[in-house]
Amino acid sequence: MSVSRPFDAEAVKALAPSTLFSLEGRIAVVTGAGGGIGRWLAAGLGSAGAAVLVTDVDESGLADVESTLRTAGLEVAAAVVDLDRDDAPDLVVEAALARLGGLHVLVNNAAVNKRAPILEMDPATWDWITRLDLRLPYFLSRRAAEQMIEQGTGGSIISISSLNAFYALEHISVYGPAKAGLSQLMRVMALEWVGHGIRANAIAPGFMDTPLAAPIWADAERSRWILNRVPLERPGRPDELIGACLLLASEAGSFITGQTLIVDGGSLAGGRWFTPDR
Repeated sequence: MSVSRPFDAEAVKALAPSTLFSLEGRIAVVTGAGGGIGRWLAAGLGSAGAAVLVTDVDESGLADVESTLRTAGLEVAAAVVDLDRDDAPDLVVEAALARLGGLHVLVNNAAVNKRAPILEMDPATWDWITRLDLRLPYFLSRRAAEQMIEQGTGGSIISISSLNAFYALEHISVYGPAKAGLSQLMRVMALEWVGHGIRANAIAPGFMDTPLAAPIWADAERSRWILNRVPLERPGRPDELIGACLLLASEAGSFITGQTLIVDGGSLAGGRWFTPDR
């Protein structure tokens, strides 16, 4: 069976990044868009031509993101949604339909974490983390897939996993397993929904420079430990996740599904001999 396209001038022109990575006519949703990573992913999707619904529970932060994206000339709508609600999946998808008219790309970015030794982790916190980091993406992705199937246009589901899905750190006994489950969930969704033209993938960021990670970078010993394990010797910037997101959302990644792309500055490539402080 051959599925190759003719190699001609038109096919070559279609390889231009502006075409290959284009999201023109697509509608994307980004959860947790008021945070350090979510706002940049929304900006990247919008800059590629998508109309973007940004959601967050933080009304003021979300308003700032919406204003900035609109000032940049992007098509954007905002919906304040508490993802801890049982009806959150319906609220998010219905907002995309009402405000933008459809749904083609879902980015499960919202997440929570609380670092604590296993012996000090309480059941309520365990439930809170797993509910928002794994249960919510499960049911929101399912609701989004239902809409994509009804539209008959296929789509892309992208979940933000974590380096902690592959590399264990003490005091991160719930967030890491939840993110590992999220990466596995994308594999199962990829298998179940392939017949509907829906691709499901994850992105696993490494040690990033975000507001939530600020206390870690402010700790001299912890930041020193991290930088001696990141070959690029610096934290990642949230905007450096945009390329991976656009690859998975667009036709550029049309043969990629069920994968987790690790964007970690080389942290999982292996170890180096100790590098003294510079």
